[in-house]
Amino acid sequence: MSQKRTFSNWLTNRYLLIVRNEEDFSEKRTLIFNYGRLILLLAFIFILSMTLSVLSVNTVLKQWFDPRYAEMEANRQVLNLTLMLDSLQNEVQVKNNYIQNVKYILEGQNLDSLSSSNKVLSNSTLGNINLSPALSPLDSQFRAEYESSDLGLVSLNFNRSEDELREIVFFTPLEGIITNNFDPKEDHFGIDIVSQENEPIKALADGIVIMASWTLDGGYVLVIQHSGNLISIYKHNSELLKSVGNFVESGEIVSIIGNTGELTSGPHLHFELWFKEQAVNPEDYVNVR
Repeated sequence: MSQKRTFSNWLTNRYLLIVRNEEDFSEKRTLIFNYGRLILLLAFIFILSMTLSVLSVNTVLKQWFDPRYAEMEANRQVLNLTLMLDSLQNEVQVKNNYIQNVKYILEGQNLDSLSSSNKVLSNSTLGNINLSPALSPLDSQFRAEYESSDLGLVSLNFNRSEDELREIVFFTPLEGIITNNFDPKEDHFGIDIVSQENEPIKALADGIVIMASWTLDGGYVLVIQHSGNLISIYKHNSELLKSVGNFVESGEIVSIIGNTGELTSGPHLHFELWFKEQAVNPEDYVNVR
């Protein structure tokens, strides 16, 4: 009993630690403690140090203490490089497909010869590649040549071409009221369709967007190259939903009806149809009412 009391007293006895100045022995600080609290404090410091050491070995110091770290890091770098290589290969394929599509457009070849894989890639990824500034001069030259040509040639020797167009089933771009009809003599090479506000405009047929930009007279203009030397033009849009190089399917939404450009007096769609370098009346092939 005396030993237990002695050990208990040793743990619980309070001690006074006084810190004095060496010169004048003035009291600077006083600490009161016992061995029980001191042991608990030392135990807490020891456990905290061990915990921090273990965490450091498994995180910051892992590359020095874990022999598997170098191998794991090398495998991780190999995986990242493999993913990067696959991504680069995909980008190269996308750009090759885009260049091939542009080549078809510039050479005037039939778009039916495009492979389905090219169409999918063009539709999903080529919209981020904006080459409108490069193609706009071509479109301007194209329009200038047509609009400055002899209007009497629009209807000459065209019966065979009209028969070819009538064999194709077109999707109605916009249902509404025609307020201005096709009249080449008045330099009006399309029809004006009035419909509800924010009404979506759809693609006439499958094709590739060759122009998607702003013009002073037409506002936001979208031009689609279809198969068989057929081109459809959509003017005065409030918003364009497709970019140059995008492949669009028949009936797919490509823009929103608007009132942009100088040659407009209200929200409507100015729709033009060009077949084999000649303007045709869209009402002959598309029912908009």
